Amino acid sequence: MDAEKTPAVDAEASAEGKDGAEEFTKVKSKKSQKRKHEQEAVDMDAEESVAVKRPQFPPISGDKLRGPDDMRKIAVPAHRYTPLKENWLKIFTPIVENLHLQVRFNLKTRNVEIKTCKETQDISALTKAADFVKAFVLGFQVEDAMALIRLDELFLETFDVTDVKPLKGDHLSRAIGRIAGKGGKTKFTIENVTKTRIVLAETKIHILGSFQNIKMARTAICNLILGSPPSKVYGNIRVVASRTAERF
Repeated sequence: MDAEKTPAVDAEASAEGKDGAEEFTKVKSKKSQKRKHEQEAVDMDAEESVAVKRPQFPPISGDKLRGPDDMRKIAVPAHRYTPLKENWLKIFTPIVENLHLQVRFNLKTRNVEIKTCKETQDISALTKAADFVKAFVLGFQVEDAMALIRLDELFLETFDVTDVKPLKGDHLSRAIGRIAGKGGKTKFTIENVTKTRIVLAETKIHILGSFQNIKMARTAICNLILGSPPSKVYGNIRVVASRTAERF
């Protein structure tokens, strides 16, 4: 009796095992489904990229790009009237002949007005001319300011001595004296090492140069304002200048 029952039980167990195996094989893992969806998405993207063509735009003319005539006004302080009058021909010539702009000095408003015209080809010419005149008004020589027209990667930076350290009275005067040095020696040394141009106008400091060089000069001037001795500042900027020369 027991021998007859056992084969039947074994047959049922084997049948259940087969059914379980069939049910198990029907279930798909989440990873395989995810891979399948990703593959379908990649195929769809590939089909779309093949279908879509890159648009072709014809080059736009200079007249359309320029738009309406634009004007810039640069205010001239009273102490720069005489230098402006003496150097007007040097300022006027590159703006009109090289940048093809119109320029005039308005006697009523005391502004230098720069305007685009039909001959203006470069859309950045107006900004270059405005920076050139602004640099001269701040106190730079015409020859130094001319570099803003010739080169693209030159900038102007202005900051106040009191922005670095709130000084008053004799302390402020001594800080400005430390920046200039005896006979302007310290200022000239910083200019030569960092390849910049520096103008000291009362408590204002104007720096003309490339971004990296302005950063070096500003750091040196800030150290002098904070009280570092000039010899230490010279050593620091020479080390930084040599590193940048090796890097570039």
